[in-house]
Amino acid sequence: KVGDKVKGKVVVMADYGAFVEIAPGVEGLIHVSEMSWSQHLRSAQDFMKVGDEVEAVVLTLDREDRKMSLGIKQLKNDPWENIETKYAVGEQKYPVGTRCVAKVRNFTNFGVFVEIEEGVDGLIHISDLSWTKKIKHPSEFTQIGADIDVEVLAIDKENRRLSLGHKQLEENPWDAFETEFAVGSIHEGTISEVFDKGAVVALEHGVEGFATPKHLVKEDGTQAKAGETLQFKVIEFNKDSKRIILSHSRIFEDEARAEKEAERKAKRATRAPKAEEAPAALNAPLEKTTLG
Repeated sequence: KVGDKVKGKVVVMADYGAFVEIAPGVEGLIHVSEMSWSQHLRSAQDFMKVGDEVEAVVLTLDREDRKMSLGIKQLKNDPWENIETKYAVGEQKYPVGTRCVAKVRNFTNFGVFVEIEEGVDGLIHISDLSWTKKIKHPSEFTQIGADIDVEVLAIDKENRRLSLGHKQLEENPWDAFETEFAVGSIHEGTISEVFDKGAVVALEHGVEGFATPKHLVKEDGTQAKAGETLQFKVIEFNKDSKRIILSHSRIFEDEARAEKEAERKAKRATRAPKAEEAPAALNAPLEKTTLG
């Protein structure tokens, strides 16, 4: 009956499954999807071959049509049954989420699909791969089949999916960058890419900043080009959006303004004594008149 454990011999193999003879004239099909809890389905030949003695669980039984479906993954516990206790989540209750090694299974434009164990898959969103690198596609960061360290961020038991992060294994460097790249600070940077709307500038620690065309004008009036290494002033810093806005032209513009301001102050300083002498000159004749 359904739920019973049975033993038999594999008599026919196909890509989609294996036919197992339970008794003379009685066969059941183990579909490849019932061979493993993993969602990464493979060929049935990866699990067994003709002549193998196997144990299975009866899943369905149709006596009228003499059909029986079997499963072998049911001999193991569903890995998602105790998923909450197995993988702690890095939220308030668990300051540090469970850390483990996962196998990269597939890519999408928005992230990396990985398998932590048979039947337990997770997604690393592209924004959770690195604190500092601007990754356009996950293939720039890792490759299919590679191992990657991850931290569990959230558990979706209903959809059998984990949300994972890789960058969370390290402290957020943007906490320190907030001080290092404070507005007004000047840093050396290399222009790595130029677009119509501006340029990407590579800074220290693998950090990238952005400068609009008007902030890429050099002191001689020419436009900075890709590959040039220049000094840049931070004119905007946003830790939450991890955005640093830079300006090369602001450096010499500010210097010019500072020089003009210094000249104005110097002129005011030279005029001040003459203004103080004027009352004394005016008072002199009055003093003589009084004495006379």
